[in-house]
Amino acid sequence: MTTSKIPNRLIHEKSPYLLQHAYNPVDWWPWCEQAFTKAKAENKPIFLSIGYS
Repeated sequence: MTTSKIPNRLIHEKSPYLLQHAYNPVDWWPWCEQAFTKAKAENKPIFLSIGYS
């Protein structure tokens, strides 16, 4: 189910799991140094999703 026609950052990932969330309206970030740098600069925690089954 897609909720947006505008993809988020996950659209560039190779993982099928991440790609199925590429059109969510959430500002998802893949596991990357830029995500940690942004979180640190904004003094925000990292929310880690390991998927579900």
